[in-house]
Amino acid sequence: MNAVRRGRDGASESPVTYGAIGGTQAADLLQYPPHGYKPMERSVRLGSGEERWETSKAALMSWGVQRGAGLKVTNVDLGTGEQYAGIRYNEDGTPAGMRETGGGESVFNDEGEPLISNGMSAVLRTKVGPIMVDAPVRIVYVIDDPKRVGFAYGTLHGHPESGEESFVLEHRDDDSVWLTVRSFSRPASFGWRLLAPVASTVRKGITAKYLRALHPINAA
Repeated sequence: MNAVRRGRDGASESPVTYGAIGGTQAADLLQYPPHGYKPMERSVRLGSGEERWETSKAALMSWGVQRGAGLKVTNVDLGTGEQYAGIRYNEDGTPAGMRETGGGESVFNDEGEPLISNGMSAVLRTKVGPIMVDAPVRIVYVIDDPKRVGFAYGTLHGHPESGEESFVLEHRDDDSVWLTVRSFSRPASFGWRLLAPVASTVRKGITAKYLRALHPINAA
């Protein structure tokens, strides 16, 4: 397990690299993304029942989607717990107010790893061809409702893209369990814009892996 720290230095204070923080919660994201950003939404059914719900929640909130997609989660910083927590939305997509923030104690899983929490930052590392790419991110909101759990992270300086990505689990009325991945993004710099076709292919591949990461067919 990588060392985990808490503090106000480094990534825990640096701002995210986009303005529409919490935008992945907007009901009309696909129709009206932030200007200049490309939106995406994909969903997958993971199964049904309380056991599948609880197992998927535990994996999701301990970086299970990212690790299952082959990313290495490094440089985890718990932050202060006081950063932006996102906007709560009503079922019709209208804003309902700000989510609560706080600097409460971190929650850990059975392996002693901290569960994803508001303000946490990390570096997601992956290999693209012969190049190792580091993608620093910060958790900008966490959802912890009885039938809906998840989080979103925003990009920090040094990430090849600018934008936000969310991972939300739902336990629906028919007892089915679904994972939805939503994002809006654009290349972070001129250099990455030149590589946009390659980056788009890589992103599609990683998103496909995200959707398979928690599926029981891939369980050990």
